[in-house]
Amino acid sequence: PEFILHSPQAKSSVLRIYLSYRHISYIQPSIMSKGEKVVEEEEEVVLLQVDTGDIIKLKQILDETVANTFLEENTLEGHDSRAKNIGLHEDHRLSNIKLILMAVACAFAMVAQFSPLPFPNCRPILGVCCAVYFSLSGVLQLITTFLDKDCILITKALEGKPAVVKNNPNLAKYGLRVRTIFPRFSEFYTVRIEFEGLENSPFVKDTWSVGEFFDKEGMFDEYGLQYAVEKLYRKFESAKFEKEEKKEKTN
Repeated sequence: PEFILHSPQAKSSVLRIYLSYRHISYIQPSIMSKGEKVVEEEEEVVLLQVDTGDIIKLKQILDETVANTFLEENTLEGHDSRAKNIGLHEDHRLSNIKLILMAVACAFAMVAQFSPLPFPNCRPILGVCCAVYFSLSGVLQLITTFLDKDCILITKALEGKPAVVKNNPNLAKYGLRVRTIFPRFSEFYTVRIEFEGLENSPFVKDTWSVGEFFDKEGMFDEYGLQYAVEKLYRKFESAKFEKEEKKEKTN
């Protein structure tokens, strides 16, 4: 399918260092003030090309785009709200805890590696450092398995928007947890939005085929995905939640 080009310039991204680009030019007519003479101006649009056979890289770019939709707040000139992001603030507390644990683990590893004591006199120090290092690595793995799970973003509570909070008061009390699911060997990508820290949190979710945002050559419609995610968030913002699917009991 052909892409609708919504931006004269695509945003940069660290992840995209590993990806390839394709430059596409298009002609945009503009009207000069004098004589109203139509002049053709050539503007360059950068589309991201992804190897759709690489599932890991595909999920990375999808997750990055979803996260950017929630965090960045900018309206591109000459375009409507389709290019306008939500503008929330990320909650870094859990990430900071993991960074501290990793830093402490690395410190013990450096002590074990560069200990001035000769072997075998340094064996007690090596034993302690190895035990602490693997213990902290185990804690990090537990955090990833039981706390992070499929979460790609945690935001802070919404501030400074009383009109929005009036429809959904919990937005002022709790941040958001954004989760994504992209099963192996599946074409369907799911985004789920719920409250962070709220037990049995209400949620909204939607599922799309990745074919809606990529063509056969791997060209990525970034703004198409951002628009779909922004639309899902507005549904959550309006408190139009979904009901949890109950599993049928089998005898």
